[in-house]
Amino acid sequence: MKHLLIAAAMLLASAPALAQDLKGASDYPGVGRFEGSVITGYEVRDFDEVTLQAKPFKADKPVDARTVGGKVTRIAYKAPAGASLVEVFRNYRMKAEASGFEILLECETAACGGRQFAYAVKMLPMAQIRMDPFNFRYLSARRKAGASGPETFIEVMASVNNAVVYAHVSAIETGAIENKMVDAAAMKKGLKEDGHIALYGIYFDTDKAEMKPESAPTLSEIAKLLKSDPSLTAVYIVGHTDSQGGFDYNMDLSKRRAAAIAAELTAKHGVASARLKTAGVGFLAPLGSNATEAGRALNRRTELVLP
Repeated sequence: MKHLLIAAAMLLASAPALAQDLKGASDYPGVGRFEGSVITGYEVRDFDEVTLQAKPFKADKPVDARTVGGKVTRIAYKAPAGASLVEVFRNYRMKAEASGFEILLECETAACGGRQFAYAVKMLPMAQIRMDPFNFRYLSARRKAGASGPETFIEVMASVNNAVVYAHVSAIETGAIENKMVDAAAMKKGLKEDGHIALYGIYFDTDKAEMKPESAPTLSEIAKLLKSDPSLTAVYIVGHTDSQGGFDYNMDLSKRRAAAIAAELTAKHGVASARLKTAGVGFLAPLGSNATEAGRALNRRTELVLP
């Protein structure tokens, strides 16, 4: 039996990425992938929050939900034909334990809390992964800070859809948010000297155009700039994305995010809407290579641009 467990755990060894993997994607160290799986979705955020479940739901409500902030990596996998849900999930569990993770919760569909539990798990978009809220298995785990790095949490959700097993991995390396706020004086300097300035202090939930509360300081500085300099009669707010996802999708998302920023400046900061123009260019104006995470992080931004 011991030999069987060892053999099964080896299936999750972090083998070189397959040719069909999403460009620039890679396995998360210490978690890996089920042998033969292909990465269908990938995202890394310098800072985000993930709400993990440490106990099953009771009466459709969370009992022990833990919101963890830090560097977040999300990876979606499609398992090879013939793999079973039990086989894939148990391999992830064994690999997590072998990598020093303490299991917080392991459960399956009804025991987890059913579809309401499944809906509470934040994953990549449906275009990148297919999950069945009526047939899934869930794992959350924690590894203490040490030689292997900062305190890290992982969340694994595996499911079967049309006889194909899909797995979604979220890894959160805990840490404080980096201060990326640019103040009004720096914005003014950038606009006057270069005609534009990149801002990284405006945060959005994944694939959404609703701003996170951490965006408030940067929005206040934009409003301060515009109120203090009446010569800025028109400023473009331009949304930028990385290349994860399709062209049309990213163009639309970047436009909606730019419009959301303008609406917030008008509604909550009293900036005249006539002074704010919006546009979205998706991934058409990169500052770095979309083949690397460092480049993608540079490309996910908002810019103020003078006409």
